[in-house]
Amino acid sequence: MFTWLLRFLLAKIAAVPIRRRLRQFEEATHRPEETQDAILRRILAHHAHTDFGRKHGFAGIRTLADYRRQLPIASYDYFEPYIQRVMKGETNALLGDPKVHMFALTSGTTAARKYIPVTDPYLRDYKRGWNLWGLRVFRDHRGSRFRPILQMSGDWQETFTEAGIPCGSVTGLTAEMQLRFIRKLYCVPACVGRVKDPAAKYYVALRLGLPRKVALVVAANPSTLVSMARAGDAEKESLIRDIHDGTLSTRFDIPAAVRNELMPKIAKKHPERAQELEAIVRRTGTLYPKDYWNQDCVIGNWMGGSVGAYLRHFPQYYGDTPVRDVGLIASEGRMTIPVADGTPSGILDVTTHFFEFIPEDEIQSPQPTVLSPHELVPGRNYCILPTTSYGLYRYNIFDVVRCTGFYHRTPLVEFLSKGSLFSNLTGEKISEYHVSAAMTETLRECNASLTCFSLAPCWDDVQPYYGLFVERGDLGDREQTMRLARTFETKLAEANIEYAAKRESQRLGPIRICVLPTGTWTEWDRQRLARTGGTLEQYKHPSLISDAKFRESVAVEEEIA
Repeated sequence: MFTWLLRFLLAKIAAVPIRRRLRQFEEATHRPEETQDAILRRILAHHAHTDFGRKHGFAGIRTLADYRRQLPIASYDYFEPYIQRVMKGETNALLGDPKVHMFALTSGTTAARKYIPVTDPYLRDYKRGWNLWGLRVFRDHRGSRFRPILQMSGDWQETFTEAGIPCGSVTGLTAEMQLRFIRKLYCVPACVGRVKDPAAKYYVALRLGLPRKVALVVAANPSTLVSMARAGDAEKESLIRDIHDGTLSTRFDIPAAVRNELMPKIAKKHPERAQELEAIVRRTGTLYPKDYWNQDCVIGNWMGGSVGAYLRHFPQYYGDTPVRDVGLIASEGRMTIPVADGTPSGILDVTTHFFEFIPEDEIQSPQPTVLSPHELVPGRNYCILPTTSYGLYRYNIFDVVRCTGFYHRTPLVEFLSKGSLFSNLTGEKISEYHVSAAMTETLRECNASLTCFSLAPCWDDVQPYYGLFVERGDLGDREQTMRLARTFETKLAEANIEYAAKRESQRLGPIRICVLPTGTWTEWDRQRLARTGGTLEQYKHPSLISDAKFRESVAVEEEIA
């Protein structure tokens, strides 16, 4: 009782500065122009003496027009020579900060992995964004306050630069840096980030989380939570036995150093909890989170873009647990703070980065229209360009977002897709967003679910078409499969009028279901991760593959047209 009371009091004390920042954030949403102007001036002044800052005349920039004239809209390639120098220890090439804690590695989903310098300002902004997000969650879900949290993190020391600077997942570093009393709320310690095998990582997370009444489950990618729930059911006998005996199964590939570090948490026996879990299995025949975690539990993960399709699996495994989007967040930084359940939309974080936007249809223009946050129009799509405090300026992250409205005078924004993910055989210009939106509607209308899928163009000299690549184990009978294909065809045409026009003119044939052997996507994703060097936590399976030769690379058992 004393320990709980002490933890409660310490948490209340720690929440005071977070609440103050939340009030400051709330005030900033009323005056985004003034806030953004101050941030840009602060960033430019801080980095003016760097090689990059001198080359681009930071000291002489007085207005936003000056800034846009001095610096081009740029992708990672523009900054890479400077980042390479920072990786060798020349921090002044790009940064006004003398210390780089690590380099955050991007997922490698759409290209080679990028190295983002993690400085004190990066960590300050990163932690502050999560604190604001978490405080809003706990305000809205009071039953989850001061309860155990299960959050998946990665390895922050995957590799090292020649100057000895770690490279990896920033979630691992922030987990290591947690205050001791805060760390006690988290079920999964930082060392688990060093477990590489996905099955082993899911098992360890559940072995540590099942004995506790978890109230918040956080993993950016919803596919992670679906896979973890399935793994828990598949390994229910082993998990219950380990929980009863205070052990950790030796069947899984867990580094010896990690096992040793986990032993103090693992060694405690929980026979009563094991009996509760056995009773769940006897009653339901399964062991799913909806039955073994706190009734006030909240899920935090992405809801927008292609990953939204995974949310249809949640009721089966997590029941009616509320879902709060964690925000538009990447290795390059956090961009939104969602403040409501059930929506991918969040408040643009105008207090962290300086933001500009380009209308989606002008991204290839040599002189595109560039807008400030307060100039966005609800319902329209844009490419987002953050300027950060750690060396990225007018950075084209290739994220397409939609303005969904305004919170006071600050836009609400939701992620749609990576702008680079387009397919265009005959002028249809299909985006990943079109595909994921059409599939979400299809699955809802057909009352169906797919573990994994991708749409890809298939070339045919007579009439090219798009193939919907689905594993056989996910398909019902032929009638159900045909209904799925017809409905998806209709929804895609509704989402993309260019696709509808190309179908009407017969320049494109109807979508065909390309049936893959069960297990194909798991192996394909594994190989793709191995090639790019990405991490499981960051990885997002593409709902659109633009390669017209993709069909030749996989074993299609059958085509259903």
